[in-house]
Amino acid sequence: MKLKGISLCFLAFCLAVVAMAQTKGLTNTTKSPYAKMHSVDLSDVTWTKGFWAERFDVCKDTMLYNMWRIFDNPELSHAYRNFEIAAGLKEGEHKDPPFFDGDMYKWLEGAAAVYAITKDPKLDALMDRFIETIRLSQREDGYIHTATIVADKNNPGAKKGFEERLHFETYNMGHLMTAGCVHYRVTGKRTLLDLAIKTTDFLYNFYKTATNELARSAICPSHYMGVVEMYRTTRDPKYLELSKSLIDIRGMVENGTDDNQDRIPFREQKVAMGHAVRANYLYAGVADVYLETGDKTLLECLHPIWNDVTYRKMYITGGCGALYDGTSPDGTAYEPDSIQKVHQSYGRAYQLPQETAHNETCANIGNMLWNFRMLQLSADSKYADIMEQTYYNSILSGISLDGKKYFYTNALSHSHEFPYQMRWGNFRQEYITCFCCPPNTVRTIAEANSSAYATSHKGVYCNLYGGNTLRTKAIDGSDIHITQTTDYPWDGNVTLKVEKAPKGNYSIFLRVPEWSESATVKVNGKEENIKIVPGSYAEVNRQWKNGDMVELIMPFEARLVEANPMVEESRNQIAVMYGPLVYCMEAKDLPEGVSIYDILIPTDIKLTPKAVTIENSKVVMLTGKARLLDRNKWTGKLYRKVNTSVKDIEISLIPYYAWNNRGNCDMSVWLRAAN
Repeated sequence: MKLKGISLCFLAFCLAVVAMAQTKGLTNTTKSPYAKMHSVDLSDVTWTKGFWAERFDVCKDTMLYNMWRIFDNPELSHAYRNFEIAAGLKEGEHKDPPFFDGDMYKWLEGAAAVYAITKDPKLDALMDRFIETIRLSQREDGYIHTATIVADKNNPGAKKGFEERLHFETYNMGHLMTAGCVHYRVTGKRTLLDLAIKTTDFLYNFYKTATNELARSAICPSHYMGVVEMYRTTRDPKYLELSKSLIDIRGMVENGTDDNQDRIPFREQKVAMGHAVRANYLYAGVADVYLETGDKTLLECLHPIWNDVTYRKMYITGGCGALYDGTSPDGTAYEPDSIQKVHQSYGRAYQLPQETAHNETCANIGNMLWNFRMLQLSADSKYADIMEQTYYNSILSGISLDGKKYFYTNALSHSHEFPYQMRWGNFRQEYITCFCCPPNTVRTIAEANSSAYATSHKGVYCNLYGGNTLRTKAIDGSDIHITQTTDYPWDGNVTLKVEKAPKGNYSIFLRVPEWSESATVKVNGKEENIKIVPGSYAEVNRQWKNGDMVELIMPFEARLVEANPMVEESRNQIAVMYGPLVYCMEAKDLPEGVSIYDILIPTDIKLTPKAVTIENSKVVMLTGKARLLDRNKWTGKLYRKVNTSVKDIEISLIPYYAWNNRGNCDMSVWLRAAN
């Protein structure tokens, strides 16, 4: 019997190893019982030509290594030096914010995603170097947080874990978990995964014995996503147990805050509230738990919260978190017993300022991560539409085209006449003291290929368009090989060449964005008689032959967009979109002395696309004829008689994500509408 027990244990171990070896996606939902589509492996999609190939090249050649240079320079950032001190390799004090550990784990995850495509030995060696330093830093019980470990080394017993809520320990640990899963799936090495297992085990034991007050340490809950991904990778049931309990304890703690979404239980929350990064990470993690458990009480919160964000609190760019500072009653659906300050906050419905918009890049990334999981649990293309909206507009805006400068916040307007210096600066910077957004942006760009396609038992879904090759497996294990050719987002024609496909009828699902009102689909040159509805997937089902050509044709033209009139800051103003891209006007493209705020956009304006190059990147500019108010100085005036003297002026608009790449100047997304 003993031998039999050993054999059964060994068999279970082998099966777990096989399961782990077969799943290499960014999120491994292949065994998630409530997933309706599944990620492809991290190495299955390679950008070949065009927009995303260019962005990926800048990421692998510049973004990653430039960021490591910053982390590895203690005169600029103490991020890596903190690990070296914790590991006993250097001496000194911990410096910089306590969440820098998590920022380095984000970098590591991004590096692993790039390595999945490039197999660059230099990058592999750099990851190994960092992972070994992490190993030496980690306590034997699995706890790792350099701020605490360094303090304890320098003064034993003076500092304990989880003493301070704002130390972001679980946030850091969550990013270690996701990095460990991605690194393992890409390299096959267990070095980082084993450290993540020790940390997740520590967290499991901690929450089993922690007081309610200690359980409040879930600041910025990346560990919700991390713990679920650890469960998917290892199939250890206690990790799924932990993920469920993390939701249950919200609202059960003393002195909870709206800032951290734990003042009331999660299942009582029906609108977005509090700190937008923490909120979006929470919603993404809850969606992960639903994918594994099917707990409908979670969807009963996620759906109304999503509606609240998408239809009342989200910017046209997909940005989230309108306010630098807010107060709790303004964004909530209950009556708290006291008013609390909430920073980087979701505010009231329709409260979307432009010049003072916060829109932290991490919140925008959190919005994408949340919608990515909502897409997987529903196969509803409206979530892919939001993913695309955030990718192109409020995520890429967080980094310069050359990959070396960063935005922490993403305002929709800037004027040199505005009499305040915004807290995080008005223009991109090479280094930000709160450095959470830059590595988050880099890992998100590195992993964009993982969002391009998904599979289900029905077929393959095309979620994001860009020149690429897909080499993956269908659910039944048969090969799917597709080559995609397109100049998207500058052009709406997408061509898929089917090189291998499963036998029998198989579907290719083409996402038709909500804004695409006259799309058509052709197969081998002949238009398909299928139902095409904007904001849904167009399904092409047939027995595929090698060499079959599928064309999705989405006519592109500039379109003028207005906001709901409840958005008071945007009343009587117009924004311009072209395909998925939001455009803006930069003063750089106006005659000297002309103000953006004196430009009037006719509702019948004809805008013509024009390809230009900015910072060695292809960009399509829109040009046309607008109206210019005769400028009278506002000096010493708050109000004045309406000026009606106007003349024609040639204008140019550029994609919002590309602004501030030609020097510092005024900019605005929303422009005054002409009568």
